[in-house]
Amino acid sequence: MLEKLEGVVIRTRDYGESHKVVILFTKAHGKYAVMARGAKKPKSRLAAVTQPFTSGEYLCFTGSGMATLSQGDILESRHLLRSDLVRASYAAYWTEFLDKLKEEKEPDLPVYVWLETVLNLLEEGVDPEILSRIFELKVLESAGYRPRLQGCVQCGGADTPVKFSVRQGGFLCSGCSHRDPEALFLSPAAARILGTLAGISPQRLGQIRVKEETRRQLERILRSFIDEYIDLPLRSRDFLDRMKKDWRNG
Repeated sequence: MLEKLEGVVIRTRDYGESHKVVILFTKAHGKYAVMARGAKKPKSRLAAVTQPFTSGEYLCFTGSGMATLSQGDILESRHLLRSDLVRASYAAYWTEFLDKLKEEKEPDLPVYVWLETVLNLLEEGVDPEILSRIFELKVLESAGYRPRLQGCVQCGGADTPVKFSVRQGGFLCSGCSHRDPEALFLSPAAARILGTLAGISPQRLGQIRVKEETRRQLERILRSFIDEYIDLPLRSRDFLDRMKKDWRNG
């Protein structure tokens, strides 16, 4: 049966000398694997439409096994993301994070919209660190791991939080901060921005400016949370970390 899929290429792997398995994140079906026969050949009509981060419409033969890609039309090539090392590194991290947390054929339209949104904004030059925190929060929520970012996780109070407890999964107010000796320090700005990013919609996302100290707090908090509850190897994140360390040192 022929089926048309709209999606984004989040991963590919070689299959034999000339074929590729392409992992799409689709609008209708979530993560979806297709076989692209001959796509590794330079003159293949499937070569361009199966490049990482490309959005397209894909016509596939579906049946009992893996779908086979028949043809595709590019909607967004995102060549800039592949040609720029910095942008490519962030995009690779987001797509690997999504790939690791989502099961195949699990529809998720909100996450699909966010994937399109952050890739487009990355191409436009929006702060990739803020985009990373937003996308992490959205994918975590979709996978059932969202931290509690409204009120104190212990008492439910609405006082300004002073720490983030990874173990308890949320904010701690000043009266409850002693409940977790390993809780991470949280500035009022970081607490406010973290809550804002968790609830923001694509339509409201604009140029968000955050001080470097706050950015590092946000990264540390979400990194610690992800490592505690997900515990998955992310090679693209390791590469991104090394690259950011080089920037800071030089």
